[in-house]
Amino acid sequence: MPHAELKHSQDLVFDAQEVFAAIEGTIKKHDPGAGQCKCRAYPSVRFQHTHILVVITMLTKDHRDDAFTKRLMADIEAEVKQRLQQDCFFSLLIEYSPLYYVTNAHVASAGV
Repeated sequence: MPHAELKHSQDLVFDAQEVFAAIEGTIKKHDPGAGQCKCRAYPSVRFQHTHILVVITMLTKDHRDDAFTKRLMADIEAEVKQRLQQDCFFSLLIEYSPLYYVTNAHVASAGV
C-alpha cells in the first residue's frame, strides 16, 4: 500500500483530492497490484517561496527497479504539474520502505 505526501506552501492553490486521485491512478497504471494509496497533504503556514514536495513511499519489490522508478517518477511529475495552475518550485521523491516495515489494516472488534 503506497503512501503519498504533499508538503507545500499554503499559498499554493490546487485541489489535493484531484492530485491524490491522479497519483493513485498513475501508480496503479504502472503497478496494478500496488493497492490503494494512502494520501495526505501538509500545507505549511510558514514558508519561503511557493513550493510543493511530493513524497511517494512504496514497499521494496523486485519489479520496482530503476527503470520502473524512473518511468513512475516521470508520469507522477507530469500528472501533478498538470494540476498546478501557478508557478512554484517542484520536488518529487520516490522512496522504498526498508525490509522490516509492516503495513496492513487494523479492524476494531465490535464491543471493544
